[in-house]
Amino acid sequence: MAFIQNRFRKVSADHAVSVVSSHQKVFVQGGASTPLTLLNALSRRSDELRSVDIIHLSTLGESSIYDPAYSNSFYFNALFVSNSTRKAVNEGRGDYIPIFLSEIPKLFREKYLPLDVAFIHVSPPDKHGFCSLGLNVDVTLSALKAAKVVVAQVNPLMPRTHGDGLIRVDEIDMMVDVCDTLPELNYTHKQDDICMAIGQHCAALIPDGATLQMGIGAIPDAVLQCLGNHRHLGVHTEMFSDGILQLIQSGVIDNSQKKKHRRKVATAFALGSRDLYDFVDDNPMFSFLEADYVNDAYVICKNPSVIALNSAIEIDLTGQVCADSIGTFQYSGVGGQMDFMKGASLSPGGKPIIALSSLTKSGSSKIVPFLKEGAGVVTTRAHIHYVVTEFGSVNLYGLNLHQRAEALIQISHPTHRASLTIEAEKRFREQSR
Repeated sequence: MAFIQNRFRKVSADHAVSVVSSHQKVFVQGGASTPLTLLNALSRRSDELRSVDIIHLSTLGESSIYDPAYSNSFYFNALFVSNSTRKAVNEGRGDYIPIFLSEIPKLFREKYLPLDVAFIHVSPPDKHGFCSLGLNVDVTLSALKAAKVVVAQVNPLMPRTHGDGLIRVDEIDMMVDVCDTLPELNYTHKQDDICMAIGQHCAALIPDGATLQMGIGAIPDAVLQCLGNHRHLGVHTEMFSDGILQLIQSGVIDNSQKKKHRRKVATAFALGSRDLYDFVDDNPMFSFLEADYVNDAYVICKNPSVIALNSAIEIDLTGQVCADSIGTFQYSGVGGQMDFMKGASLSPGGKPIIALSSLTKSGSSKIVPFLKEGAGVVTTRAHIHYVVTEFGSVNLYGLNLHQRAEALIQISHPTHRASLTIEAEKRFREQSR
């Protein structure tokens, strides 16, 4: 029998957000699935609400809720900092929780972060009464299961994805019909000669049959553009963007050599263009799964030759990687970098890679004698393996501190090599006395 929707479940956005009270904790689904209609409706209650804790990963899109005028009403407790909340977090209208992406579901399940309400964004229910969490399963499934009340935007523009993200409408307390355009990101136009050089160096480290983890950005997309002559690549990744589409369509990515989820792209979320969203819609090639599974190092390492490609803000001469802050300024978050760095290192033939341009936009070196004061270490020097810049690649695994410094200086920008060499000699000469 076809599912008949309970129409009493549908309400307006303003009515739906009336379930939120002062001092409660509200989870907000992030990425391209950020429920902006609900957030805007919640912001309209700012006069009557105080100290509502907004728990979130990266949120996207414009919303009045981020207005500093509402600082007494809403506090942004970020599990990952994005452009939407970066200013709020660094101005004291929010804060950052350092945690691996793989461990966030545990926060909800075991009530380290008890949730009162969850705002989610889903596809319309099918004839069997199942909605899809669409592009962001990640930590959303565990959050909605932990929350006392679940409020959903229901959007025909949200792709229906396969995997863990199918939920019955009776798991949703209130549904708000919307037809909101989803946020999009595309880094193809940001690629330059430096990105392409890094892409070529990384591609040389990737064997046929490898399993890829790559995020979003100009460098990951450049790497993917350099893989056109590879064969039988697979994807097991925290997230992906448009860069993989051409490789799938050309047959380079066929997922045939993977041990986990063979023939499928395994992911926790996706972010890119509308073309990407249409491609994953009802496409059984893609499995959108919970982050504590996708990012489990012992799941990751079951696949062959896992290539984990991640980025950095700066790296010191001993191999410590800062990827989430600029000094004390909180820029992003730990995310899944260490989950995949560890998983790749345990994979037979795996290679954890940190890829970065040698210079900042202002011309400063990203390879530095010491990390900035207050900088967060995301990947430790005990976990670092390959580092790639536009000047080449080095493998730090098994090297002592002095050897690491020498290797990193080789791939630093030529204008900074002399000063870095002086700093290295000073440091290690003094240590050897």
